[in-house]
Amino acid sequence: MGISNMQYRDIIFQYDQTRMKNQRLLNKRYESLYRKFPELKEIHNKIIELSMKQAANEILTPEQAEEKRYSYLEKKDILLARKAAILKENHYPADYLNPVYTCADCKDTGFLKNNTPCHCFKQAKLQALYENSNLADALECENFDTFCEELYDNTTIHENLSITPRENIRRIREACFDFIRHFDKAYENLLLYGPTGVGKTFITHCIAKELLDTAHTVVYLTSLQLFDMLEKNKFQREDAYAANEQISYMLDSDLLIIDDLGTELSNSFTISQLYYFIEERHRNQKSTIISTNLSFSDLRERYSERIFSRFTGYYDFKQIIGNDIRIQKALNL
Repeated sequence: MGISNMQYRDIIFQYDQTRMKNQRLLNKRYESLYRKFPELKEIHNKIIELSMKQAANEILTPEQAEEKRYSYLEKKDILLARKAAILKENHYPADYLNPVYTCADCKDTGFLKNNTPCHCFKQAKLQALYENSNLADALECENFDTFCEELYDNTTIHENLSITPRENIRRIREACFDFIRHFDKAYENLLLYGPTGVGKTFITHCIAKELLDTAHTVVYLTSLQLFDMLEKNKFQREDAYAANEQISYMLDSDLLIIDDLGTELSNSFTISQLYYFIEERHRNQKSTIISTNLSFSDLRERYSERIFSRFTGYYDFKQIIGNDIRIQKALNL
């Protein structure tokens, strides 16, 4: 999935604004220099007159146009040379009156001559993806480059997993790398569970950054944000179109992250919406990552057998163990 229609329109609108801004800048330059150096305006008018005559020749007498082209180009070059001389004599750059472009490659259109997206359009698209993910700020400091396995204990063996928290987080990190490597080829969902502060949210951020940087659409929401948004869209329908597009974007995003599942108020509405999101994204083979502080048995009790069976059937469970790493970070400061 690429950017939404609304995001595309916003990017194109920004290009329109950029072109108008640069044109206003160029107009001001012309107005200022024409007042200071009237000869520049005369040169400009002569160039226009020459160009119009040559255009008329090519239409009315095409058999003679080629002969007259040399004379046209010679006269135009003389005028341009005089224009450049005036600018140079008065300490202006030679291109001061040339069209102004923020991106010279696409001339502020977003697309190259072969209609392929320009590098600036790709960057604008990536920026839009980041902004829509709700993660732009967090990912600057929470990513695989800042991942620190030393924060996890390497001396105590976990009773059920029979490994240390550090060895466990190494395995989970490798599983995350596999998830990312095979993201475009294999449909997979992850459910990260474990106590507060062991790095579940951090792991989701790491995955999100890798996918965003390869232009995938990622939506990150806490369960509180998700269900609050769904409730407002259902019961406060001032703008039904925007609400529907927002829901569609969440459902169709390449990756949806629901963080801290279980912190939301549990009722028939939230449970039915959770079921709908799980089923709809599974039907469309769209990956989802869920993190929760709830245990295996708590998930079954809170969300009923119907939803729990979807968790066990659709999701790869990853248990994160250890002490609160936020405390470990504080102690290391």
